[in-house]
Amino acid sequence: MELEVAVLERDPATVTTLRPAVSAKLVGPAFVAAVAYIDPGNFATNITAGGLFGYRLLWVILVANLAAMLVQYLSAKLGIATGRDLPELCRRHLPRPVSRGLWVQAELVAMATDLAELVGAAVGLNLLFGVPLPIAGVLTAVVAFGVLALEQRGRRPFELAITAMFGVVFLGFAYDLATVGAPFKEAAKGLVPGFAGSDSVLLAVSIIGATVMPHVIYLHSALTKKRAHHRSELSRHTLLRSQAVDVLIALGTAGLINMAMLALAASLPIAGDPILAAHDSLGRLVGGGAALAFAVALLASGVSSSSVGTYAGQVVMRGFVRRSIPLYVRRGITMLPGLAVLALGLPTTDSLVISQVALSFGIPFTLIPLVLLTRRDDVMGSFVNRRLTTVAAACCAGLITVLNVYLVVAEVTG
Repeated sequence: MELEVAVLERDPATVTTLRPAVSAKLVGPAFVAAVAYIDPGNFATNITAGGLFGYRLLWVILVANLAAMLVQYLSAKLGIATGRDLPELCRRHLPRPVSRGLWVQAELVAMATDLAELVGAAVGLNLLFGVPLPIAGVLTAVVAFGVLALEQRGRRPFELAITAMFGVVFLGFAYDLATVGAPFKEAAKGLVPGFAGSDSVLLAVSIIGATVMPHVIYLHSALTKKRAHHRSELSRHTLLRSQAVDVLIALGTAGLINMAMLALAASLPIAGDPILAAHDSLGRLVGGGAALAFAVALLASGVSSSSVGTYAGQVVMRGFVRRSIPLYVRRGITMLPGLAVLALGLPTTDSLVISQVALSFGIPFTLIPLVLLTRRDDVMGSFVNRRLTTVAAACCAGLITVLNVYLVVAEVTG
């Protein structure tokens, strides 16, 4: 990523200016984005994959996380280079029908995202306090509004609150994995690419959909554009270095959490609903502390990712159609599918997995405009992608598209 930061002049003074110590005040946007990479959808897909296939799909998490690092870095760079977010730039540079179509699919993806976050947090509340799932869903929405209210007090309080909840999830799984233990030699074999039938491909697509999140690709550019206002070009290149470090730390940590989820499930007997079974197995085989850590991590994941998802929805609407609606109205609309799942008593983990497949289908519609825009000199100026970066990003989009097509064919042909 550092190779992308162009040196504008050749004199040593300029090089020195471009390599200052990274300020902690500049770190934060990637942690907001990374929360979406460890949301309840990730719990569902990773635990299901570990329960059914052991460590076999560990490599999918690794590949998906590396792709996520590249994608989020490009999104951050787009905001810094242009002072605009991805939806705004799509509206300015793409044909109007295309831009409106992207907006519609982005809103549908946002509803699938909110389903996973709402259902997951509700399950966490249910496991902790025995709250009925429909009521727990409503409580989750209320708490998410409280977190969103911090954004009205400034960007930093919101980022710090989200980062704190990210830390809760990390500590919860670090404790659980340390308590349960995992055969690292056996787990290492899971880093070798391979599938075990069409069901494992479905889960692989779900893992990618849960890892590379369309709505935070839009959001990340909006968070970094605010930091780029009134900065010189040289200063923006310095800012980009800080954001590269932000992405590496935040997304790297998210990747470790996702791997820990799968490894934990592979080390436990999982029968029935994977999330509930994992919680039950931890309580029976390891102890109440491990089960409590799991439930708290699930709740923190759901609340934080739900807040981020609602915020991202505002960015999408403002950028694509220059309109916005009150957060309460948006939240009320997007929470309906999740509340329906809870009220009808549908299988929670299965619903979460299917929502992640839906998310995966939305990824190409976000990645393709991102790649097309970041490779244009007239949009990016000196921040334009190098050829290798564009090729790598295009390969990510192509791989995800191919997996989705394979999934459709496999389902149709049985």
